[in-house]
Amino acid sequence: MRDPYSVIIAPVSTEKASNLLEKENTITLIVARNATKHDVKYAVEKLYQVKVEKVRILITMKGEKKAYVKLAPEVDASELASRLGIV
Repeated sequence: MRDPYSVIIAPVSTEKASNLLEKENTITLIVARNATKHDVKYAVEKLYQVKVEKVRILITMKGEKKAYVKLAPEVDASELASRLGIV
């Protein structure tokens, strides 16, 4: 496993990210380009002490790697977002 601090680069705070946060209990993060889904899941669970249900990853047009992290139903994504300073 990689160092959790080297996997997550920054949270994303766009309108789409806010909608996903409210509707799907999902936080959006920019992650290291060479990070895998397993690396992202491990990093989020270790750094923020939450349970991750699913991770989806894509490469943006800018060449950044974006991860959509769906949290378990018992975890409130908006509470995590406020801890991260997104909302």
